Amino acid sequence: MRAARIHDWKGVPVVEDLPLPERRSQQTLVRIDAATISHLDLTVRTGEFPLGPSLPYVPGCEGAGTVVESDTLAAGTQVIFRAHAVGLECDGTWREYAVVPDEALLPVATPVDPAVAATFLTPTTTAAVALFTIGRLEAGQTVLVSGATGAVGSMAVQLARAAGANVLALVSRSSRLRDLPAGVQGISLADADATAKLAETRPADLLIDTIGGAGLSQRIGWVARGGKVACLGYTAGTEFTIDLPSWFFSTVSILPVNLMANEAEAHRFAAELLPRFADGGLTIAVQEFELEQVADALDRLSQGRVNGRAVLRFRPAAETATAVNA
Repeated sequence: MRAARIHDWKGVPVVEDLPLPERRSQQTLVRIDAATISHLDLTVRTGEFPLGPSLPYVPGCEGAGTVVESDTLAAGTQVIFRAHAVGLECDGTWREYAVVPDEALLPVATPVDPAVAATFLTPTTTAAVALFTIGRLEAGQTVLVSGATGAVGSMAVQLARAAGANVLALVSRSSRLRDLPAGVQGISLADADATAKLAETRPADLLIDTIGGAGLSQRIGWVARGGKVACLGYTAGTEFTIDLPSWFFSTVSILPVNLMANEAEAHRFAAELLPRFADGGLTIAVQEFELEQVADALDRLSQGRVNGRAVLRFRPAAETATAVNA
């Protein structure tokens, strides 16, 4: 089977042929149909992440596939990889076939396009946990979403609107306003007049902050007194400062979004929301790459040049599929 492996930390993935994996009891053999290339994969590749496999390893912390052989799942069942160990403590999804523990897989009751199945889980469940578990969003409230055209941000916008909230979508520059859904009020962070108005009116009951960085200090000031800030990203930087007396007076709660600490809630949201992708109620943007393009895809992701989420699509050769089923 074909797979992309990292042989050196911070190195370029190499596409090569590997033996087909052998399944044991309490394991499932999966044909991988689509695998996500994520920022977590970029972080693991540095060798500095607290969890990491031994070199060489196959990256890929997310993906979707079809069951080939299992003691617990019927052959042909569409599944999503959901265990955090995949791509971290063991080989991941950037390969045509994988053998993983049965509990690492989430069966999909309503089949969807593999690219959607591979990419929806993390951004959708992160947005849902941030909005409803951490933020306790209610209909009629106003929610600010930073990074509103990103993977998690766009899901937060869609879910908040569906919940009856008033959504203010924050984007880094005015050119990205056109990427927002119709009917959503967009605000460019580069628009000084618009941001000054936010500071004056403090309209938000909840801020879903997906970008972090020094600007978070300013965005906290756009939240109404007694409101909440759910922090879940740091693409704009890992640190910010805050004026403590002003923060104490505002009584704004600053809350971390940790998906691992809310795993049960995330799985519940996944089961509830996946059918809405099947019927078009929710959408997620993806950009597909062939396995041989993985190095270019990884480079594009690191430079912010991917439209939506980056996905590897697998189309196994007929002879490989025959060998597996023999």
